[in-house]
Amino acid sequence: MPSPTLKRVAFTTLSGFAVVAVTTWITTDLFASTPHPIMQNIETDMVLVEGGQFEMGSDLTVASKAEKPARTVSVDSFYISKFEVTQALFESVMGSSMSYFNNPNVPVNNLSWQQANYFIDQLNTLTGANYRLPTEAEWEFAAKGGNKNQGYTYSGSDSIDDVAWYAGNANDRAHPVGQKKPNELGLYDMTGNVGEFVIDAYDEGFYRHGPTENPNNAQDSSIGLAHKSVRGGSFAYDENLSENYRRDFASQNIIMADMGLRLVRDAE
Repeated sequence: MPSPTLKRVAFTTLSGFAVVAVTTWITTDLFASTPHPIMQNIETDMVLVEGGQFEMGSDLTVASKAEKPARTVSVDSFYISKFEVTQALFESVMGSSMSYFNNPNVPVNNLSWQQANYFIDQLNTLTGANYRLPTEAEWEFAAKGGNKNQGYTYSGSDSIDDVAWYAGNANDRAHPVGQKKPNELGLYDMTGNVGEFVIDAYDEGFYRHGPTENPNNAQDSSIGLAHKSVRGGSFAYDENLSENYRRDFASQNIIMADMGLRLVRDAE
């Protein structure tokens, strides 16, 4: 029987504000048939979003100029997690987090777009997977229910209290994932709880005039401090700023207590 192939893997973990280097070895032959336990846990909660067309944005008069006009966009199939990344998941990879609202079942919070992507890089190194942030189009398609879209104002309902922790009921804090009703695809907290980073840079021109098939406004994060789009509102947003089409933004290195992320991967 041939000897197993060993692969040296180096990664870092957070310890407070310090970054600690860790080196380990994994048996790649074994990994090929035995997914990492963290990956197994993640995949249990992944939902297939069948590709399709939808109306992205809004023509309503209350929509901002960055959210209009509505236009027909198509996306390919992809997988998205039912839940926002929890502190338990984040800390199982990074060792710790700087979450302001400290609870293993609460979404990881108080992190930047750069830190969210760094976590995903470390997760992929550890598991051999290819998780990523959603594109802005993928996020909005999923929030609206994909091909099961019922035309709700918020993700899963016309009553925000049914599906979201927002300024009117959250008591100014993040809550454990999955406590509200899911949307048509079985996704929780797409509206409210914590804002969710996406791949795209925040660009009004691209949003209005970019490609209609799989639009993706990813930009090199090493160039300047480009603003990144944030979707879904949060526990700090009012009801009238939490509709499915709403967009917000943050510089890629800003850290705020109401920001988090959700995992996506391509459909195979």
